[in-house]
Amino acid sequence: MFTTNDNYLKILSACPPRPIKNRDEFLKVQAVIDGLIDQPELSPDEPDYLDVLGTLVYDYEERVEEPIPDIFGVELLKVLIADRGMKQKDLVPIFKTESIASDILNGKRQLTVEHIQKLAEFFHLSPAVFFSTSHATE
Repeated sequence: MFTTNDNYLKILSACPPRPIKNRDEFLKVQAVIDGLIDQPELSPDEPDYLDVLGTLVYDYEERVEEPIPDIFGVELLKVLIADRGMKQKDLVPIFKTESIASDILNGKRQLTVEHIQKLAEFFHLSPAVFFSTSHATE
């Protein structure tokens, strides 16, 4: 039989692990996961809890979520901008000017390695997703 301490029971009571049935529940569980991941250090019980929540999210995504399209580079950037309700001017910290952002989004310029590094940091994604089949330029 498993032994359970009071700290673990307290963690469980904040967001009891249950099968995820809809998008709202998914978003709530994802927010709990994000909150735990953002902590500088986890308690001894929190990694187990994260594992359970991760399994629930995985199961939900396998049953319900549409497959993630295979898009990369500028096409992915366009989707990220649209999904977040952003404008080209929101990318000025990355591209330095709105005209460079416009040129990249319209295919007139390619992403540089520096752009890709900044985009990955800004969107909290792997830099690999911003490399298209034609690699970025220096």
